[in-house]
Amino acid sequence: MHSNRFRKTISACVTLLTGVSAAVVIAVLIAILGYIAVTGISRLNLEFLINDPKPIGESGGGIANAIVGSFILIGVASVIGMPVGIMGGLYLAEFASSRFGMVLRFLIDTLTGMPSIIVGVFVWTIMVKPSGHFSALSGGVSLAIIMTPIVARTTEEMIRLVPHSMREAALALGAPVWRVTLGVVLRAAAGGVATGAMLAIARIAGETAPLLFTALGRSYTSTNISQPIASLTYQIYYYAGSPYEEWRSMAWAATLVLVGMILMINVTVKILARSRRS
Repeated sequence: MHSNRFRKTISACVTLLTGVSAAVVIAVLIAILGYIAVTGISRLNLEFLINDPKPIGESGGGIANAIVGSFILIGVASVIGMPVGIMGGLYLAEFASSRFGMVLRFLIDTLTGMPSIIVGVFVWTIMVKPSGHFSALSGGVSLAIIMTPIVARTTEEMIRLVPHSMREAALALGAPVWRVTLGVVLRAAAGGVATGAMLAIARIAGETAPLLFTALGRSYTSTNISQPIASLTYQIYYYAGSPYEEWRSMAWAATLVLVGMILMINVTVKILARSRRS
């Protein structure tokens, strides 16, 4: 009787502790999002989203250059990183030997945990320094390096969930291995792979450190990937450290836009995951 009462007491305490911890996490998130929304909403309007920055003292400046630049950087990173990550995850799940696969997974996990500023310095060394100037392409490459291991590991896990019976059925019909892998297995795991890709995009959308060494920034809208380009994260960093109150208020509004983008990506991930389960 005493032992049973003790177990129930411990169970209640642990349940209470986990509930309090979850409440603290949710409260912190709500506090951060609420503060960003309250601080940035006053400056947020259509002109702010469609206009380029203006010199201090002039009204009507915006962050159109940063929005366009962020989409370009994410696009370049996705074009480079997603195919490599998906093919890498496919190889790990389907073809990697046990020992080699274990080493490769360890290296990919190490790359996943590598500080992004180190990636920025690396890309600066191999691309920016030889060319003599910053560029959107080097920024996209640095983000692609961060994205690739996330996509690879997610793709591997999703492909491992595909039943072996599907592979066996396709092979029994005479399909070659490469066609089974690409046309059957990868297609069956497409929903999960897309979810992992969206999570990777959400991760790189908030990166600042590698862009300081690669893309840097630009005060007007540009689509030239061989030249420096603006980004929301760099614009926030630059404005937040400014001595001008107007620019600091613009930094909070830009932060609200960035958080909104990331929330939209996360909602899309949830919708894809739910549709996949159904």
